[in-house]
Amino acid sequence: MSKIDFKKELKHLYGPSTKEFAVVEVPAMDFLMIDGHGDPNTAREYADAVQTLYGVAYKLKFMSKKEEGLDYVVPPLEGLWWVDDMSEFTEEDKSAWDWTMMVMQPEFLTQEMLQRVLEQVQDLPALSKLRVETYHEGLSVQIMYIGPYADEGPTIARMHKFIEENGYVTAGKHHEIYLSDPRRAAPEKLKTVIRQPIRTAGS
Repeated sequence: MSKIDFKKELKHLYGPSTKEFAVVEVPAMDFLMIDGHGDPNTAREYADAVQTLYGVAYKLKFMSKKEEGLDYVVPPLEGLWWVDDMSEFTEEDKSAWDWTMMVMQPEFLTQEMLQRVLEQVQDLPALSKLRVETYHEGLSVQIMYIGPYADEGPTIARMHKFIEENGYVTAGKHHEIYLSDPRRAAPEKLKTVIRQPIRTAGS
């Protein structure tokens, strides 16, 4: 049985250059999502959200493999990040951050499968906050960042400069895709796709 790896199937979205910003069109995709607030390094709410997302995602994967013969690599954790006033969005005060953590779901998974999985995982801590939602990001700029999460600032600043210099404006939430497991990879080797939805200035 072959195993689908969406990072390879959608390499233009999950494997961008580390050197150049790329403008991409991100299609509508389905995600398991949980919203929350607070510093991801210290907030229990964040840890509960990640535990719940992975708990459901892996149950769905195993069900798909067993019942449908469709096996796949569980897609990476992704996060949308923002504050009410984005001019105050800084690494120094993560306690003010709002976020949506999410895991992409294959199109062949059904609502019926999800419902059965939810009945099996009643002990997951953030299950009441879980939802499935189609997210259509559309036109975006992205780059692959390698290094500690806390040092992303200069790359994000360069991205915003690129956006402005190329006649775009930001049009959505700051988006990160975590390709490395921070429990296993050294901070300087962490791979993160940094993405920002955009639109043409004046449109």
